[in-house]
Amino acid sequence: MFFAAGFLGTKAFLFMDVVTIFFALLPFLLAYSIKLAVDKKYKLHFISQTIILVVTLIMVLIFEIGVRISGGFIEYAEKSGVSYDFLLIFLIVHIVIAIFAIAGWLYLYISSFKLFKKSGFKEFSNTAHKKIGKAIFASLTLTSIMGVSIYIFLFI
Repeated sequence: MFFAAGFLGTKAFLFMDVVTIFFALLPFLLAYSIKLAVDKKYKLHFISQTIILVVTLIMVLIFEIGVRISGGFIEYAEKSGVSYDFLLIFLIVHIVIAIFAIAGWLYLYISSFKLFKKSGFKEFSNTAHKKIGKAIFASLTLTSIMGVSIYIFLFI
């Protein structure tokens, strides 16, 4: 089923279409979650972050398994009209940013969870949390844009 033709009308498999749509929506989901925090709805912010983080990790897992089973980057790149060298450099930059973004997000989530566990959802306003959160939002948005771009480079 995951290796059936996708629904976006490209050369990509179904799993790739699903993952790409999710990552195209990710910045908007994160922005909504951040708005909850700005509106001081900290519990809802925390719940939404939990759901978005878990779904993101599941999507990354689906993507990684699917790519490995379906032939990998080299096979996709060979069928693309885009320069292999460009694709490889773009992919490496994308992966580096993604690793830092996910690692930062996990750090922020775990440290926030510990704080929430200790003090509850009352009066949670931490300048460091906000600064790190903004950097993670920016890096996840950039990662999403780059991921969608790679999809376009490889499958359209």
